[in-house]
Amino acid sequence: LVSKIHREVENFENTNLPIILIGHHNHPEVIGTMGQIKSKIYLVENINDVENLPIDQRQQVAYVTQTTLSVDETKDIIMKIKNKFVNVIEPKKNDICYATTNRQEAVKKIASICDLFVVIGANNSSNSLRLTEVANQYGAKKRILLEKIEKFDLNLLKEVKNLGLTASASAPEVLVQNFIEFLKKRLDIVINEPE
Repeated sequence: LVSKIHREVENFENTNLPIILIGHHNHPEVIGTMGQIKSKIYLVENINDVENLPIDQRQQVAYVTQTTLSVDETKDIIMKIKNKFVNVIEPKKNDICYATTNRQEAVKKIASICDLFVVIGANNSSNSLRLTEVANQYGAKKRILLEKIEKFDLNLLKEVKNLGLTASASAPEVLVQNFIEFLKKRLDIVINEPE
């Protein structure tokens, strides 16, 4: 998906269109995308950034999104772009990472029955932070973002009957499996995977 975004940005650059990138300032994907082209690319992180873009409203513009953002995070910004500019070229396909969307949907399904929801991922990952927010919004009693499995506090499990577990889109699957093994060595657990 990331290389697909890069190709789209290059194509937009070849047609001399102003390019709007929806993303987070210090995210490696945004840095890489912005650094690969010579034309002007405008980073927007929120609706106010769209309002302040120094582009004529009648000019045709194109936008792309950072792949690890969720549909919920980008929809208002995309709507603002479409409302502000007369002629907007959208990405050919939805560039939101399927892993991001799928994981959020899975969290929504089970959060309400979880005493604790663990999200494995980096503290500076918008994707990880969003998953913990979704767990909170959908009823998990407690939630934590876990960067290093060995730092997990087993005391958190004292009152826990149901533990939810997911990982950010950029976290390797092996980290989830390692955490499950970590728990199996210390507790009797039953694993249920939501359909």
